[in-house]
Amino acid sequence: MSAAWRRVRDLLPGRADWHSVRLSPRRDLVAGLTVAIVALPLALAFGVTSGLGAEAGLVTAVVAGAVAAIFGGSNLQVSGPTGAMTVVLVPVVAQFGPTGVLMVGALAGLILIALAFARLGRFVRYLPVPVIEGFTAGIAVVIALQQVPAALGVTDAQGDRVWAVAADAVTRFVVHPQPAAIAVALAVAAVMLLGARWRPGLPFSLLGVVAATLLAEFAPVDLLRIGALPQGLPAPSLDFLDPGAVGVLLPAALAVAALAALESLLSATVADGMTVGQRHDPDRELFGQGLANLASPMFGGIPATAAIARTAVNVRAGAASKLAALTHAVALAGIVLVAAPLVGRIPLAALAGVLLATTVRMVEAASLWALARATRGDALVLVLTFAVTVVWDLVTAVAVGVGVAIVVALRAVARSAKLEQVPLDSSEHTAEEQALLAEHIVAYRLDGPLFFAAAHNFLLRLSDVADVRAVILRMSRVSAIDATGAHVLGDAIRRLQGRGITVLLSGVAPGHEQVLDTLGVADQLRRDGLVFADTPSAIGYARTLALATSGDREGRRGQAATLRVAAAEAVGRGAAETSGSAER
Repeated sequence: MSAAWRRVRDLLPGRADWHSVRLSPRRDLVAGLTVAIVALPLALAFGVTSGLGAEAGLVTAVVAGAVAAIFGGSNLQVSGPTGAMTVVLVPVVAQFGPTGVLMVGALAGLILIALAFARLGRFVRYLPVPVIEGFTAGIAVVIALQQVPAALGVTDAQGDRVWAVAADAVTRFVVHPQPAAIAVALAVAAVMLLGARWRPGLPFSLLGVVAATLLAEFAPVDLLRIGALPQGLPAPSLDFLDPGAVGVLLPAALAVAALAALESLLSATVADGMTVGQRHDPDRELFGQGLANLASPMFGGIPATAAIARTAVNVRAGAASKLAALTHAVALAGIVLVAAPLVGRIPLAALAGVLLATTVRMVEAASLWALARATRGDALVLVLTFAVTVVWDLVTAVAVGVGVAIVVALRAVARSAKLEQVPLDSSEHTAEEQALLAEHIVAYRLDGPLFFAAAHNFLLRLSDVADVRAVILRMSRVSAIDATGAHVLGDAIRRLQGRGITVLLSGVAPGHEQVLDTLGVADQLRRDGLVFADTPSAIGYARTLALATSGDREGRRGQAATLRVAAAEAVGRGAAETSGSAER
């Protein structure tokens, strides 16, 4: 079996996926129906926002939702059109039209499949916890802000950001209040939150939506409804394919693929954190999202990604396998074909209440508070990721969060690097030799990584060494060294040698030797025999060097003393002769 075929087999659904389906099918069916009710208005709204119409959003939820559910790497993930994706698609529609959007979606699907084969999905595991928690809290706030217009009964709120739309909706509500809408939204949210504590297994979200719909039908209240739905799905077609436009559309496709990958993997990570015992396969998730984005344009759908809001509803509704997400897609298709008029009577305020309750349950206040108190760096990453998610967008938030986390980590690692003076092992030397070694030889031990973030302090500390004849640099505890660290080490060695101090290296690891040799740092030391495998050998050589230097100095002192004695004797003889002459 070839490696390529084994890789394909690893990305396809296996027996474990279908085994989990048989564990609790009733709960999965109920969860899927609940998510379908929540996803329906979102799919329609996102389709309209993207510029391709409500039908495109619904098709995306059905087709992409089903394909991603079957081939994705998470048992809990629900895919479809999302608000973050529509923000990316609006300029694409304006520049290339609806056909260009379909082509961009297909290209993004191919890119996602390539990422899955390259095993790049696992790198999301390296995202710091404060980034994930800040992103999750930020998404919860964004979802809550998205529900403000519907919860207030406002239909014409405007703004270029979600918080601006929410603020405009509040302003319009103050001018023309709609108490029925906000009452229904808060009542549905309260039913979900309180009911979950009382009977966690019951689908209180579905019960709340049904009750709100009955209230709207039989009570004299004015509530906005979902409205008329498109009936039926279009036939599949490849007319949108245009190979000549690949070069022009590729940048947009790369942006869509990056957003789809990032949002899907983060959503899967969040879903894992909301459950016990669930773990997604990141490469399979990318593969499933890629296939979903290949299938969706064939039916006129827009690019899709995992939807955190719908995934959270799915988890909270008790989903345990892929059957729930697949049921969501099948239910939406059934609604399109059979029950469109009935679903069209659901109040938008009731759906807003469902999502408001979902956002409350998405945020783990205790976890956020613990991270905020852990370290200043973690608190900074958490707050920045949260703020940028709310104010700007998901991709920017993750980029800022990861960037700040890297800077904080580098600062901490740089602080862990130490240059410490250590005593020489002089147990085998006489007291006279020990005094000589202590006076003329100093040894420094380098601990931790010697890289660009720690190199400057190392250079300053080592350059202060004075009044010695030899410096031994013990390198055995250096965990890593980069080009900057090696360059700074070479600079420090040259400065010491320029002041007549002999530098000896000991315990250089084989991997570090390659870096030093490549940059020519230790070439002269190696030629002069000043690089040693261990510290005792270096100390022995330095001792010999110190004794030889001391012997030369003592010899010079002896010669000077002899000359001084001879001069004194000569002066004495001259004085005696002068005295005798005077007597004579």
